[in-house]
Amino acid sequence: MILPYILRLVCLCFASFFLIYAALSLAAWLLAPSAIRLGESLKPRFAARLLLVLRLSPVAVSAFIVSALCVPSYLWLEPDAKAERVGIACCFVALLGVALWVFSLARVLRAILVSLRYRRQCERESNATLIPNQQEPLLVVDTDRAMLALAGVIRPRVVVSRGVLQALSPHQLDAALEHERAHQFSRDNLKRFLLLLAPGIFPLSRGFAAMDRSWARFTEWAADDRAAAGNSQRSLSLAEALVRVARMVPSSRASLFVSCLIEDGRDLFVRVDRLLGLEAHAEKAPHKMRALLAGISLVITGLVVAAVMRPATLYSVHRLLEHLIR
Repeated sequence: MILPYILRLVCLCFASFFLIYAALSLAAWLLAPSAIRLGESLKPRFAARLLLVLRLSPVAVSAFIVSALCVPSYLWLEPDAKAERVGIACCFVALLGVALWVFSLARVLRAILVSLRYRRQCERESNATLIPNQQEPLLVVDTDRAMLALAGVIRPRVVVSRGVLQALSPHQLDAALEHERAHQFSRDNLKRFLLLLAPGIFPLSRGFAAMDRSWARFTEWAADDRAAAGNSQRSLSLAEALVRVARMVPSSRASLFVSCLIEDGRDLFVRVDRLLGLEAHAEKAPHKMRALLAGISLVITGLVVAAVMRPATLYSVHRLLEHLIR
């Protein structure tokens, strides 16, 4: 296939991205079980960050390499010819790279539309109500179903049903709302957006489903810990709120960008046990591990920057691109 100068660059960018991303994603997928097991021995807040970094690193590193190495080497060293033949293999790999982003963006766009529709429905069917001990008004929906969630990405709002307000005592409601505020403080809905935006290993694949579920589980534990704030009475109130809401008729989750009080009923018993102090938590020096990860990140960043600044690196990358385009 004969392509002009700019289309060859686009083709090489998508092909390079797919090859690099596939390799890094496969490595992340192989590391995921070990990372999940390690996360269970760490503080939930740190475990969630570990899985988030592992999940988003392949796409971030791949995009950086393409933009910092592939594009400059092509623009600098490739002669500005009018047209040149591109191999079928390169075109096929580039199409796979395009498919990765098309399916990912379509999935995100659909989730955004559903989220906006859900947010407008909640605002239309609810009343902004300021309850005691709360600084911001809540969107109270007139239904008896179990609904207590943080909805939205940019400006999230707490949505609660009239049934939940009536079922929970003031202390239980305060603890449950602190749980949702913990999600808001950590920007968990924005992180959900980034996880949804990150492509799978291959188009239409769900290779990271286990990692995404574990991340959601750790974020719920982290929000529980932040809401309890080490207070045994608040922990008990939150545990009671979880049980009471779980006994109510559940409300359907109409948006992916919603952090509900109870994300997964299968994790309910573990969360209650943690809040009641019935489950031991062994932690493997999270401060030392955080310092180790930060040091590794700085070393890798320094090596990458040093490699990018060397002209020989661009020549090597250009030779690889020449092999790829054929």
